[in-house]
Amino acid sequence: MDYQVGDIVQLKKKHPCGSSEWEILRVGADFKLKCCGCGHEIMVRRSLVEKNTKNLKKA
Repeated sequence: MDYQVGDIVQLKKKHPCGSSEWEILRVGADFKLKCCGCGHEIMVRRSLVEKNTKNLKKA
C-alpha cells in the first residue's frame, strides 16, 4: 500500500479509548501515528502497520 502523511489508517486492534483509526503523521522505516479518538501519539515499525492495516482512507 502507498501510505502518505495525513492518511487515516484503520488497524485491526482497537486503542484502549475505543478508536481503531489512526492519522499518519510521519512515514519512513517507522510510522508516527495519532489516535483519532484521544489524540495519543505512538511510533510503530512499518512492518507492523502494513501487517495490521484493515482499511486506508486517503487524505
